[in-house]
Amino acid sequence: MSQLLAQAQQMQQQLMAAQQEMAEAEVTGQAGGGLVIATVKGTGEVVGLKIDPKVVDPDDVETLQDLVIGAIEDASNKAQQIAAEKLGPLAGGLGGGLPGLPGF
Repeated sequence: MSQLLAQAQQMQQQLMAAQQEMAEAEVTGQAGGGLVIATVKGTGEVVGLKIDPKVVDPDDVETLQDLVIGAIEDASNKAQQIAAEKLGPLAGGLGGGLPGLPGF
């Protein structure tokens, strides 16, 4: 029984370390061949957005909006993928998902 408890404590420490690593990680996504680049934290928080002046056209705001959404979506998908890779094996050992984390 004490061995099982020790394993549970070790898994909890690994999970906490992985969660901290994800909270500090930043992932970039892009759209339009890099014309719009979004930076997202591992938690899903958008922390940066770069827009190439070439795509700023006052007569075509819709395209720019689509590119921004695409870049954020790309970065968010990458963050979810990283979270699944880092936290997935640990979450499986806890018998379920992890509330509040992307992709779970």
